[in-house]
Amino acid sequence: MAPIKPFVLFTITTILFSFCLFTSASFRGLSETATTVLDVSSALQQTQHILSFEPETLKPFAEESETAAESFPLNSSSSFSLPLHSREILHKTRHNDYRSLVLSRLERDSARVNTLITKLQLAIYNVDRHELKPAEAQILPEDFSTPVVSGASQGSGEYFSRIGVGTPPRQFSMVLDTGSDINWLQCRPCTECYQQSDPIFDPKTSSSYSPLPCAAPQCKSLDVSACRANRCLYQVAYGDGSYTVGDLVTETVSFGNSGSVKGIALGCGHDNEGLFVGSAGLLGLGGGMLSLTKQIKATSLAYCLVDRDSSASGVLEFNSARGGDAVTAPLIRNKKVDTFYYVGLTGFSVGGQAVQIPPSLFEMDEAGDGGIIVDCGTAITRLQTQAYNSLRDSFVRQASNLKPTSGVALFDTCYDFSGLRSVRVPTVSLHFGAGKALDLPAKNYLIPVDSAGTFCFAFAPTTSAMSIIGNVQQQGTRVSFDLANNRVGFTPNKC
Repeated sequence: MAPIKPFVLFTITTILFSFCLFTSASFRGLSETATTVLDVSSALQQTQHILSFEPETLKPFAEESETAAESFPLNSSSSFSLPLHSREILHKTRHNDYRSLVLSRLERDSARVNTLITKLQLAIYNVDRHELKPAEAQILPEDFSTPVVSGASQGSGEYFSRIGVGTPPRQFSMVLDTGSDINWLQCRPCTECYQQSDPIFDPKTSSSYSPLPCAAPQCKSLDVSACRANRCLYQVAYGDGSYTVGDLVTETVSFGNSGSVKGIALGCGHDNEGLFVGSAGLLGLGGGMLSLTKQIKATSLAYCLVDRDSSASGVLEFNSARGGDAVTAPLIRNKKVDTFYYVGLTGFSVGGQAVQIPPSLFEMDEAGDGGIIVDCGTAITRLQTQAYNSLRDSFVRQASNLKPTSGVALFDTCYDFSGLRSVRVPTVSLHFGAGKALDLPAKNYLIPVDSAGTFCFAFAPTTSAMSIIGNVQQQGTRVSFDLANNRVGFTPNKC
């Protein structure tokens, strides 16, 4: 047998190599180009955990030190941080099954989204905030008639941190909200107060408590205010019927062992009702003049949100470095409303393939409408209907191997993962221009809606021009707002 000539051997090798490349490329084209694994078992275990979780298993908050921290000036650039928890660990849920808890969360979430949209629309249509009047001119608590949803539902997906209020400081669990500016907490005497995990703040026990007069600039910054005996009164109502009414005051606020800040304007609520069960009040972390962020003159704000069904803690940070490995995007300001943090999102991809969505759907127009905000208080990401349909359809096409099931509440795309320990799914990514993208973990867009294995695609459509990136998509990611340089950073797996 004649030996094979080198040229012939080279030709055969080249053909085989080319065939392998073609076969590999063809296979990748027919399969998902980018996938990730969803841990079904772990997610379902957490649904059981949150139903049986006893808040008493945590270190009692009463054991915390109430020693006054050293005060630092308002213009300090010192960085400091606070632990951050899911609000579900404050108060044992009264829901007997996970599905009813989810439905309650989604109902509250829809009400919150309506509140944010209304706030923007009032600004766009130039409704003067001084034309907004309280329910009663005197803000008499007994005459306040806003419909109220019972706080017993405990259907919230929000997060809280512990801060000290007053001198000497008393520690309180406060809900965090990047979509609000006003800070407030329940105060004695109570005309109506909901149940909270801490004793209600008594102004008589604080030497730094000081009511604000009606002519104070903080009072003039309120959307809704009134005056009684030269004391500034505030009122805040939320989309779910929850509300707080009381005196606008200044107090000393302390942040663990990091220090304290004097003269923070906050509401001392004597009539408070709604879905705030467990927390003492709310910290407004928006961009408005009365927000905590603005009042302490923070140059940056960052947080890491743990899974809402977890008893672990994340972190809330002020004046910290962004981190070199963050996916960054422009932080965009709206001249009509300074509360919201808009981000320069350009689009999505599914399985590594770009979703065909006009970039204009994520842009703010000259009137201040549209755009997309990052919000820690909204749970489910809302996208304009056209953008949502394109994203959903792209996911459904690439997830044809998954077993579909009927929709649940605002979710129209759900799957049956019962009996599975894990499943490989197409990767969903957010794009911010300049080739920068954030790949979401599977658990951030496929979430359980019951304990039996039903998971839903955790995005929803909105008819509003404004879109919202919610906290389900942010879980496990360090989100940082560089307020000095107008940049937003997303750092995965940094919690």
